[in-house]
Amino acid sequence: MDSHDLKFYDQLLQFRLFQGMSRSELLQMAGNTRFGFQKLAAGKWVVREGDACQQLLFLVGGTLSLSTRSDDHSYTYVEELSAPWLLQPEALFGLSPRYSCDVRTLSDCHFFTLSKDEVLRLLDDFLIFRLNLLNAFATNAQRVWHKQWLRSPQTLEQRIVRFFTDHAVYPAGRKEVHILMKQLAIELADTRLNVSRVLNQLQDRQLLELRRGSIHIPSLERLLM
Repeated sequence: MDSHDLKFYDQLLQFRLFQGMSRSELLQMAGNTRFGFQKLAAGKWVVREGDACQQLLFLVGGTLSLSTRSDDHSYTYVEELSAPWLLQPEALFGLSPRYSCDVRTLSDCHFFTLSKDEVLRLLDDFLIFRLNLLNAFATNAQRVWHKQWLRSPQTLEQRIVRFFTDHAVYPAGRKEVHILMKQLAIELADTRLNVSRVLNQLQDRQLLELRRGSIHIPSLERLLM
C-alpha cells in the first residue's frame, strides 16, 4: 500500500459511513468503487438550494459556508463547517431529493464524491456501510423527535438561545443570522423592545455581536454555556 492509498484510507475513516469496516473491506471497496474527486477555490458555489442531490459530497479539506433560508425567506441562518463533513446525506433520498441550503467555499476545499448509483451498490455489497447509513438517518430522526420534548424555555433569553441552536446544522462554531429585530420578535412571540434589550445584554457579555440587519455569534457553544 503506497502513501496515497494510506491517505485515502485515513480520509475514509473520518466519516462514520465507513467506520467499523476492516482494512481489507476498505481496500476492496476503494478498489471497486468509482469515487470522484473535486477541488474548489475559495468563494465558489458548491450547491444551491433546490439543486437535485445526485451524489454524496464528502468534504475532506477546507471550510464551507452553509446558508439556510426560512420558508418565507424572512431570515437566513449562516454557519461555518469545516472538514471532515458529509453534506446533507439525507437529501439523496426521500420525498424531496434536493439540497435545502446554499453552500459556498470559504477556503480552498477538497471533496471526494459518490454517485447515487455507487451508494446503492455499496449498500448492497457492504453490511457495515448499510448499517452506518441507517444509523445516521435514525440518529437524526431521534434528535428531531427529542427536540419536541425538551422543556420549554422559561425566559426570553432562553427562547433566543433556543432559536439560535434549533436552526443550527452543527451545534458549535461561528454562526450569523440575517434577520430584522422586528422579525425575530415575531418568531419569539415577544415585543421588539424586549428582544432588543436581551440581545444587548448578550452583546455586553460578548456572547454575540449586533450588526445592521444581522446577529453574529462567534461561538455557539459559549452561548449555550
